[in-house]
Amino acid sequence: MAEGEREGGRGGGPGTPGRTAGAVPAVFVLLWSSAFIAAVIGTDAAPPLLLTFARFVLAGLLLTGIALASRSPWPRGRALLHTAVVGLLMQALQFGAFYTAIGEGLPGGLVALIQGLSPVLVALLAGVLLGEEVTGRQWLGFAVGGLGVALAVLEYLDLSTTGIALSFAGLLGLSLGTVHHKRFAARVDVRSGTAVQFLVAAPVVGVLSLLLEEPGIGEWDRFGAALAWIVLVNSVGTFLLLNTMLRGQAASRVGTLFFLTPAVTALLAWAVIGQTLSLTATAGLALGGAGVLLAGRRTPRRPRAAGRPADGRTDGPTDREEART
Repeated sequence: MAEGEREGGRGGGPGTPGRTAGAVPAVFVLLWSSAFIAAVIGTDAAPPLLLTFARFVLAGLLLTGIALASRSPWPRGRALLHTAVVGLLMQALQFGAFYTAIGEGLPGGLVALIQGLSPVLVALLAGVLLGEEVTGRQWLGFAVGGLGVALAVLEYLDLSTTGIALSFAGLLGLSLGTVHHKRFAARVDVRSGTAVQFLVAAPVVGVLSLLLEEPGIGEWDRFGAALAWIVLVNSVGTFLLLNTMLRGQAASRVGTLFFLTPAVTALLAWAVIGQTLSLTATAGLALGGAGVLLAGRRTPRRPRAAGRPADGRTDGPTDREEART
């Protein structure tokens, strides 16, 4: 990343880069939320793991082409291994479980509500494994948001216990993958690294589809439309944004964005496919929104000694070194 881009990303100078960087979280939430709507449409037309496999193959090949065309550096050695682990957690486990839960009949908005617990798990794991500081206000926000998610989920326990369990398995994959990426693979190039994630996840999900599902596509038009959106918008665009944010922000702060996706998903589900949530679930969404307001508020930084990095380490790379990666 060039130093001019770095300064623009901080919002320290005039012009478009600072405003563009500020819009990234909002765009990310909208695109991430739309994935649940596309998944409902896609799993109505084809088995969920088959849809997931097709997503990973096409997105992996597309990102490979982008990485080769842009001459992106590819991860090697331990970086490659850690990127593969992230792919198995954040891609194969998360989306294989989420799509199967939706295929079991769970509404997309409800799956998004369960995923909304991700900030709590990410904060816990980031505090223990990454040494990131989580303030008391953030913990209060996590508690309020988590209560909102629990309130909404309890009402749907009798709908599909298997689907609920799968959704929490997907939540675990997302949370562990986010923290593992932040700790071990944050410096991997976004384009090539995300391509590796998809290509590692694809054969795993493909084998599971052959073992657990009866292959067949019922409605090719709905399947094709959902797959195109999932690949081009969700798989490529959204994960490039997610991995970019993880490179420049604390994992716990990025995680708080997932508290917003249930409300946005519920609105999209109502507008696009006519799904609605009950009053109890709506109250849960409101609590989740209150939680993100608390958890996402910035705390003024303490002044630090000149020359020390923001995280307090003295052995980290300088801006000049990082600009070369």
